[in-house]
Amino acid sequence: MLTCRAISFRKFKFQRASVSRSTFSKCFMGMVNHTQPSTPSYKSLLSHHLKNHRLDEARVLLDQIPVPDVTLCTMMVTGYARNGRLGDALELFYEMPVKDIVCWNSMVKGCLDCGDLDMARKLFDEMPDRNVVSWTTMVNGFLQFGRVEVAERLFREMPARDVAAWNSMIYGYCGNGRVEDAMKLFEEMPRRNVISWTSMIGGLDQNGKSDEALFLFGKMVGSGVEPTSTTLVCVLTACANILDFHLGVQIHGQIVKVGYHFDEFISVSLITFYANCKQIENAYKVFHERMHKNVVVWTALITGYGSNCKHEDALKVFGDMIKIGVLPNQSSLTSALNSCCGLEALDRGKEIHSAGIKLGLETDVFVGNTLIVMYMKCGNLSDGIAIFKHIAEKNIVSWNSIIVGCAQHGCGLWTLTLFSRMIRARVDPDEITFTGLLSACSHSGMLQKGRCFFKYFSQDKSMVKLEHYACMVDVLGRCGKLEEAEELINDMPIKANYTVRLALLSASRMHSNIDVAERAAKHIFDLEPHCSAAYVLLSNLYASANRWGDVSRIRGKMKHSGVVKQAGSSWVTLKGLRHEFLSGDRSHPFSEKIYEKLDWLGGKLKELGYVPDQKFALHDVEVEQKEEALSYHSERLAIGFGLISTVEGSTITVMKNLRVCGDCHSAIKLIAKIVGREIIVRDSSRFHHFRNGNCSCGDYW
Repeated sequence: MLTCRAISFRKFKFQRASVSRSTFSKCFMGMVNHTQPSTPSYKSLLSHHLKNHRLDEARVLLDQIPVPDVTLCTMMVTGYARNGRLGDALELFYEMPVKDIVCWNSMVKGCLDCGDLDMARKLFDEMPDRNVVSWTTMVNGFLQFGRVEVAERLFREMPARDVAAWNSMIYGYCGNGRVEDAMKLFEEMPRRNVISWTSMIGGLDQNGKSDEALFLFGKMVGSGVEPTSTTLVCVLTACANILDFHLGVQIHGQIVKVGYHFDEFISVSLITFYANCKQIENAYKVFHERMHKNVVVWTALITGYGSNCKHEDALKVFGDMIKIGVLPNQSSLTSALNSCCGLEALDRGKEIHSAGIKLGLETDVFVGNTLIVMYMKCGNLSDGIAIFKHIAEKNIVSWNSIIVGCAQHGCGLWTLTLFSRMIRARVDPDEITFTGLLSACSHSGMLQKGRCFFKYFSQDKSMVKLEHYACMVDVLGRCGKLEEAEELINDMPIKANYTVRLALLSASRMHSNIDVAERAAKHIFDLEPHCSAAYVLLSNLYASANRWGDVSRIRGKMKHSGVVKQAGSSWVTLKGLRHEFLSGDRSHPFSEKIYEKLDWLGGKLKELGYVPDQKFALHDVEVEQKEEALSYHSERLAIGFGLISTVEGSTITVMKNLRVCGDCHSAIKLIAKIVGREIIVRDSSRFHHFRNGNCSCGDYW
């Protein structure tokens, strides 16, 4: 038996397939070519006008023909429909004194293409005669609109079914998520062609059954059916989805032998396959086998670099694409913006945003959603909200992006207002919405709201996941309800993972509750013995309570277990370059100036009555050493760099991989007041906006 893992390519000989991509499409659309004698000059002129979307000129030409035949009129009807002018198409259709079956089929298909299923069905019912194309077109139309049961009934009523009709039904089943029904129909087919096999392979893969898709490809090979380039695209996509590197390389080898590697769709699939398998160098080689002018190929490489965290390379490819005159589309803009998110490069994100505006893509929902995420993640709340307002047709991703973004920035009331508008817009919330709402309640101290949301969403058991329990524990824990949080964990219908327990441990650290912390830590170490965050939180709790013996014990246990504490670091991205700092770091070229600026700020802080909070100095050393250590925490070094490297009055944005310490939080509020600037700090859980001696979190974080 052939399997998807070991397919013998000796079973068949690859050849250029007789079925082209355009023919493949036409099988599903139910159209066939039809010609009747007509004046060649009129026909060619009319075709030229329609091809170039000059519909009015085409109609003038048609009206000048003394007796236009049915073929010319059908061309005009089809041209109108393809350009969304269904009213004009229907008007001309009803004016035609003679209509053949091709004309009727074209008009039915035109209605479907323009989204008018009812009119298509009305015309279908009025047809004096129907052929297999008529039936297949209507079946495909119902499937296109998700009316699977009606399509099934029509399919069964068909007087005769050719292979294209069967293929259309299989394709429609898969497109509507009914892959088991598609497979059953595939097995019942009296005769199959390569399109049948390809439809079923692609349908299985698109419905999360990539292993079965590759197994079916093995059966296809064993049956002696020669795959087309379209088939191989589906197979490569399946290999990419389940990371079957060995089979994908086999397919690539055969593609090269038959010359399909110059097919742009094959190139896209190969680039995506290698990128998914973390072989980005091979993806780059595939891309550079020839010069590409197709934006889809460029987008595949940009996306591949981004998925492999090579964001600088992704943006370089995006720039090269524009330089050679290939205009970006929604997908390439989205991928480039995602890389800006990865680099936290707001300036470069704004440049790409400008390119999107010039191309008229700013209000596109996919580009807009990515812009919201980019601005929010880079600390620019106001621009993220402005983008959201400009998206004309908002989808669930739009609402989730703005809700989660506002929650991360601590704008709890805005988040609730947005959720109310989302419900009024009749957009159903999902798991991500739920996470955003609980996060907003956690960061804004809205205990009762958090309880209400959790109770409401818990009515649907499939909606509540482990991450939601972790969020709810965080809501309760931050409000000091540690016992209730612990009770919630113990009553969970599913076993709590270490993330849920870690939320309780973090809250215990915040409220200095050693008993609850020790119980939470014990559970975490049972589940995840090498969880460095749990060791650090417990050690810091002991240190703040001056239990230095326990601190030494925890640190000794970490060393014995090989657990390494994640170093706290902060960074500023400036002109595309990331400047990163560790606590007490003096490696930066501007260190001398940075420390001078911090020492100057230290004097100003004392004038304002600032006193370092030594409980955040987590080492058993003298007072002076504790104060010095606090003064040069990584976030302060990053702020010092921002102050000496940016224009007076501009906003400084600092990113930190861990939670900002309480003493630094107090100091940064005063620093923002001293320098007269807004300072934005994003730590591991949220954004803090410091202005005029205050923080957006209201000292609740």
